[in-house]
Amino acid sequence: MEMSCVLLLLTLWTLDSDASRPKVLLPIQPEQEPLPSKAQTGCTFGGKFYSLEDSWHPDLGEPFGVMHCVLCYCEPLRSRRGKPSGKVSCKNIKHDCPPPSCGNPILLPGHCCKTCPKAPPAPSVKKSDFIFDGFEYFQEKDDDLYNDRSYLSSDDVSPEDSRTEYVALLTAPSHVWPPVTSGVAKARFTLQRSSLLFSITYKWMDRLSRVRFTDSEGSVLFEHPVHRMRSPQSDVICGMWRSLPRSSLRLLRSGHLLVSLVTTTRSEPEIFGKIVRHRALFTETFSALLTPEVPEVTGGGGLAMLTLSDVDDNLNFILMSRGLRGGERDRIPIRVQILHHNHVLRELHANITAQDPDFAEVLPDLSSREMLWLAQGQLEIAVETEGRHRQHISGIIMARKSCDTLQSVLSGGDALIPTKTGAVGSATLTLHENGTLEYQVTVAGTVSAVTSVTLETKPRRKIKRNILHDLSKDFRDGRVWGFWVDANARDLHMLLQSELFLNVATKDFQEGELRGQITPLLYRRPVGQI
Repeated sequence: MEMSCVLLLLTLWTLDSDASRPKVLLPIQPEQEPLPSKAQTGCTFGGKFYSLEDSWHPDLGEPFGVMHCVLCYCEPLRSRRGKPSGKVSCKNIKHDCPPPSCGNPILLPGHCCKTCPKAPPAPSVKKSDFIFDGFEYFQEKDDDLYNDRSYLSSDDVSPEDSRTEYVALLTAPSHVWPPVTSGVAKARFTLQRSSLLFSITYKWMDRLSRVRFTDSEGSVLFEHPVHRMRSPQSDVICGMWRSLPRSSLRLLRSGHLLVSLVTTTRSEPEIFGKIVRHRALFTETFSALLTPEVPEVTGGGGLAMLTLSDVDDNLNFILMSRGLRGGERDRIPIRVQILHHNHVLRELHANITAQDPDFAEVLPDLSSREMLWLAQGQLEIAVETEGRHRQHISGIIMARKSCDTLQSVLSGGDALIPTKTGAVGSATLTLHENGTLEYQVTVAGTVSAVTSVTLETKPRRKIKRNILHDLSKDFRDGRVWGFWVDANARDLHMLLQSELFLNVATKDFQEGELRGQITPLLYRRPVGQI
């Protein structure tokens, strides 16, 4: 039974008794799907069994407890042969909290939504309000609240379009010393139905020829020729493995599928890694690829998956590393630094092991300047082992790279007040490494002159739109082309979490004649490519 669920990257921490610095406790292990009993019909989640049509808030146990802002549901399904089964679908319900009417709301224990002091708690979620249609799944009680039915949050995936994401860290084989290369790569995968789409970012690799998929025994299952994204100088490889055989699909889901990069100079792969499912992928909006300090054969590498907290400007990250050595009894003490132009902004110390090299932490209360540097790719994360034989790996933190296309389809039906004028619009957006957002918008068929084109967040009330950037100055003859150069990390986080919209207002429709959510369009192999 396939479990298709969405969990938020938890950022729970506790104070260490020996230090004042918050210490993070995160479930950073790759996600493995439990196997239900064949005699039972329902869903298995977190080691517990749920009957069909059951709903619950997932309980992660101590010290995390119940996730009150996540609601899961055991959805009844039937196979082609009519055999009943269950599928877990989880929704983040935090975005649907009604806005408090006071300026100092509080969060009561056991609740997801903040309420005003001495006010009755927000009504709890009922299963009847939970609709698995990929769009709105709450019925607002306040008529003044804006219910944007076009809003598709990043954790809303319909069963027909269900997809699962995986990641792999590729480094040189650890059993060969010294390693043949210092190349490092991060591979991110999206399994949509039976197709596996991948985006691979790499460093210090030349003359790449093939992306190879193998089982744990080294048997080649599939090879894809390298097609670089955008230009020959790009460090991103895009590709797709269509129609995975069932045997390969089982290897992928069980964590026994490997990916490697092959160059024209060697017949054997130079770097490889195991493909795993990881909870951090859901909320990852920034990333860093960590390589050795100098391009020499020193071994080791890593990747960092980073995201911002929902409300506070806390930077959560998970560090995956391979090839780091040092310490006694496999205990590897490390120092992690966040730097700006070689100036240390944040520093922390931790211990990892060769068997469990993943590490999670949170950097609280980023300043406005740090948020801007984060967006512009000016922050660096560095990891150094402590001890006699020191290793140093580092990388620039940038907005998450992908082969997907940021796009938006604008229509009157998705406007704040729906229109039926026949006007249409479309947009494509490109996020550059320095945090600059390039946009191209085309509008046609409006009944009156366009007065504004704006980039906005989802409003909670009809009369309270939140405009992040005004594109109107770049509007000419039905087209908008320009750049947004001063976006901060929060703006880019919302962009990559599909929380931003384009709105076109006209003389006759001042609140907007057209509107569209900015969402990623999954990579599709160009015609003519193998």
